[in-house]
Amino acid sequence: MTALMHRVAATHEFRGLRATEHHFTVPLDHGRPGGESITVFAREISLLEHEAPDTLPWLLYLQGGPGGQGPRVSSLTGWMAEAAKTFRILLLDQRGTGLSTPANRQSLPLRGDAAAQAAYLTHFRADSIVADAEAIRTELGITSWSTYGQSYGGFCTLTYLSFAPDALDRCLVTGGLGPLHGTPDDVYRATYARMAARNAEYFARYPEDRIVLNRIMRHVELEHEHLPDGRRITGGLVQMLGQFLGGNTRMDQLHFVFEGAFIATPAGPRLSDAFSEVLLHQASRAANPLYALMHESIYAQGGATGWAAERIAAEFPAFDPGSAEPLLTGEMVYSWYFREDPALRPLEDVARILAEHEHWPELYDAGQLASNTVPVAAAVYTDDVYVDRDISRATAGKVRGLQVWETADFHHDGIADDGAAIFARLLGMTTPTEVATA
Repeated sequence: MTALMHRVAATHEFRGLRATEHHFTVPLDHGRPGGESITVFAREISLLEHEAPDTLPWLLYLQGGPGGQGPRVSSLTGWMAEAAKTFRILLLDQRGTGLSTPANRQSLPLRGDAAAQAAYLTHFRADSIVADAEAIRTELGITSWSTYGQSYGGFCTLTYLSFAPDALDRCLVTGGLGPLHGTPDDVYRATYARMAARNAEYFARYPEDRIVLNRIMRHVELEHEHLPDGRRITGGLVQMLGQFLGGNTRMDQLHFVFEGAFIATPAGPRLSDAFSEVLLHQASRAANPLYALMHESIYAQGGATGWAAERIAAEFPAFDPGSAEPLLTGEMVYSWYFREDPALRPLEDVARILAEHEHWPELYDAGQLASNTVPVAAAVYTDDVYVDRDISRATAGKVRGLQVWETADFHHDGIADDGAAIFARLLGMTTPTEVATA
C-alpha cells in the first residue's frame, strides 16, 4: 500500500475529553495509487481519565448518510460516552464531507464539465470509503480495529466485511443492514410501504394535523409562498416534512410544526415564518449535497438507478402531491430537487449523468460474507421507514455469525434516544463469551 501523507493539526482538551485532528492524503482512485489524491479528515476522541490512551483499542465510527460529516463533539454523551470508556474513537469525515476535500456546487466545477464531475463522484461510494479507512488504519499503525456503523455506515460495514475482514475485531451496526443484491426499485417499494404505515400512525395520533396538511397543500397551490432561500413552496417540498417520521421523538415534534403553520396577515392567512424556516431545514441540501447526488447509487451494483424513487412513486398514488390527502415522504430523492434547490441546481446535469450511469461495481462479496468470522451485532428497528426491516433480516441471514437484536422500541434515530444502552448491548453481543453462548 502506498504510504500516505499524514498531518496532525492540533489536539484540544476540554470537558473531560481529548480531541486530536488528523488530515490524510489518499488516492482519489485506490486502484491508481499514483494518480490524483484527495484529503480525508478524521478526529480522534479519548477520555482524559485514560492516562495511557495509546493502549486502548480503536473504534472507527462510520457515519450515516451518504454525505454526512462525522459528529462534531463538544462533550461526550450517548453512545460516544459509553464507547469512550473502553475505546479510542476515530470519527471519519467520509470523502467529500466536512473537512475532507469538499464535493459540492462550489468545488465540483473545478473538475470540469458535468461529465467530469460525475466521473469524479463515482469514487465516492462505500468501496472508496472503506479503502480510505484501510489506508488510514495502516498509516496509524493499527493492526486491527472495531467499527460502529449507523445507517449508511452499516452499508459501509458490510463492504468492509466483504473486502478487508482481517482488519476488523468486531462490527456494530444500528439501522444499517442494506440489501446485498437487487435494485433500488426493491428498496423504494419497501420504504414507500413503510412510510404509508408511519403516516397512518402519525395521523391517527394527531388527526387534526391531517386537516392542517390538507389546508397547506391547497394553500400552496393557490398562493405564492416562498422559503427563506427564495424558492416557491410546493406540495412536494411540504411533503418532505415526512423526514420527521423517521424518529421516535421527532415524530411528535412534527405536530408542533403543523400547529404553528399559519399566521394571520393583512393579506389573509399565510404560512408562518417559523413554519417556512423548519421546512427550509428539511428541504435544503446546502450542507450535504452528496446525500442527494449519491443517495440512489449506494444501492447500485451493475445497472443504472434511473431515479428509482421517482419511478416507483407511480405505484403509490397516495404520495402524489395532487392526491386528495397526500402522504408525507421520507428519504426519497427526486429529480426535481435539482431544479429547485439552489444548492443543487448547478449540479442538475451531474445528477442526471449519475442516475444514468450503468457501470457501478459490486459493493459486497457474498461468498466472503457467507464465511464471515468477524463478530457482528446489529440493531434492526422493526418499523424503520428508511432501512426496511425485512430487507435487513434477509441481509443478516447472509452474513455468517451476524447476531440481530430486533426492537420496536426505537426508530431509525434510535442512537439519539438511548445511544449508550444500544451501544452497550451490541458491544456485549460481540464479546467472545456472548458469541459462544448465543
